[in-house]
Amino acid sequence: MPSREAYEGQKGDKSLVQKGKREANQEEILAAALGMRMGPQKPPATLWQPLKLFAYSQLTSLVRRATLKENAAGPKYDKVHNFKVHTFRGPHWCEHCANFMWGLVAQGVKCADCGINVHKQCSAAVPNDCKPNLKHVRKVYSCDLTTLVKAHNTTRPMVVDMCIREIESRGLKSEGLYRISGFSDSVEEVKMAFDKDGEKTDISVDAYEDINIITGALKLYLRDLPVPIISYDAYPRFIEAAKIDEPEKRLEALREAIALLAPSHSETLQYLMVHLKRVALHEEHNLMNVENLAIIFGTNPDAGARHGRHEGPERHPLPAAGGRAAHQEGGRALLSGASISKTHARFFGSAR
Repeated sequence: MPSREAYEGQKGDKSLVQKGKREANQEEILAAALGMRMGPQKPPATLWQPLKLFAYSQLTSLVRRATLKENAAGPKYDKVHNFKVHTFRGPHWCEHCANFMWGLVAQGVKCADCGINVHKQCSAAVPNDCKPNLKHVRKVYSCDLTTLVKAHNTTRPMVVDMCIREIESRGLKSEGLYRISGFSDSVEEVKMAFDKDGEKTDISVDAYEDINIITGALKLYLRDLPVPIISYDAYPRFIEAAKIDEPEKRLEALREAIALLAPSHSETLQYLMVHLKRVALHEEHNLMNVENLAIIFGTNPDAGARHGRHEGPERHPLPAAGGRAAHQEGGRALLSGASISKTHARFFGSAR
């Protein structure tokens, strides 16, 4: 029969083991609340998930307010949030006011570009400081131009940069450049490749020997923009500038019109105009002068111009609305302005 001392020793050992287990459980619960994982095989605890979400929303709101306070005197961010009504699974807090989002369905709105979650009534007070996240921007074509360049942290859309580089490297002397259409299936293939692979898309001569496929892909991208490069609010100023006969005054009016564009739009327009100027300089070989290019980039704009949607194959790549003659005159004025100005900074200076 075991002695009393042995029994007391066993009882003390059991107490120590139980105390150790209780302390380990407390550490695991605390680690789960803080978002840490103690063991490699332990699944994350869900007991403290609401507390974790609340703490995250509070911290996000504080950081957001501090950032806005620091940048109050700086330049305004030019990307508007793309809010859509959203039903959240589990408890959520507004990232603007840090208050709870009540309800079972449609508790608030979520930005489709950056992912910020706010109350519907708070969405009007959120500044235009959307910083798109690549996990939310899932395509290249038909994506808002500013959204795309902000998501990829670039000056211009990758499609414009890559296509123009490829065209200038091997296609400037190609007869009928931009006038001759590439094989439609191949153009669609390039579009899908950009949507899937982005800047890793191969548009080299080994992949597409016909340069008209690349020009077709570029024109399709410009046509599919939800908001054209020359936006709706700035377009009338371009048409007014195109009607001015005196070159110096026309250039000044065009510069003022370009200043109305968003930075991403003005940078893209500048890059495109300089490229088209290079195309026109090879008129002897490609037979594409300023007049021809103005026709290509300003033909039949009424098809699909409503709401900025592409409803027909003839929608022009540049301006927003108006008659065919006005579009061609606007495109001619832009190309002529880029051609006769001695420096690009003089033409686009106020838009930089």
